[in-house]
Amino acid sequence: MKKNRKKNRKFNVGFASLVIPVALVVAILIFKFIMGNPQNFQGNDPANAALPGNFYGVVYKGGFIVPLLMTLLLTVITFVIERFLAIRKATGTGSVVDFVQDVKENLQKNEIDSAMTECDEQKGSVANVIKSVLLRYRALEKDNSMVKDQKLSALQNEVEEATSLELPALEENLVFLATITSLATLMGLLGTVLGMIRAFAALANAGAPDSVALAQGISEALVNTAFGIGTASLALIFYNFFTTKIDKLTYSIDEAGFSLVQTYAANHA
Repeated sequence: MKKNRKKNRKFNVGFASLVIPVALVVAILIFKFIMGNPQNFQGNDPANAALPGNFYGVVYKGGFIVPLLMTLLLTVITFVIERFLAIRKATGTGSVVDFVQDVKENLQKNEIDSAMTECDEQKGSVANVIKSVLLRYRALEKDNSMVKDQKLSALQNEVEEATSLELPALEENLVFLATITSLATLMGLLGTVLGMIRAFAALANAGAPDSVALAQGISEALVNTAFGIGTASLALIFYNFFTTKIDKLTYSIDEAGFSLVQTYAANHA
């Protein structure tokens, strides 16, 4: 079981290291060939203003910050899908609450085999922890070299060790969502500042202001602001969603582990 966890962790590290470069390449291609398509602009020239109501052309005018923000957005979408699948797998089959309750009832009857069968059927992170502790529970029952307090301590250590092996897998890649929450806002703000610099530069021209440059500067500012805020909001929403899910799983693990220790103490007075 521990070897499988290490393999999965190596896969996740490799997966995470590929996501951002691939997202950057995809974002650049979309920006250049789809949004920058000459058909999106007046006179079929990307240097001109976007056609009225043409979304791709308007976003293209956001400048070079846009593909960077698109990279962050694609990264968020990728990790949201990855974490959704991972946490769904970690939840196992059926209700976690019902599973924990069934295990507690089996333990009260001292039916260890039935509790382990429940773990095999449930699967998921909670079941992995409980099964690991149940194996230790059964071994301690046959061990006559330790006193009761030592056995309780060993059982509690097993709960903590098994939990520490499962939690990193649940929380993996959430750091990217947390980072992008702030980074996307800052990138959007940078694009806004650059756009406003261009707009004010157009106003500062001697004589009549350059209306095209002014429009492009304002467009760049607004597009980057919207893109940055939207990406940051999406990352924040799903970060909080996933952390809530993980907290519920962690609570279930703690509750089941506490029940195991208490049951052993009650059954081995």
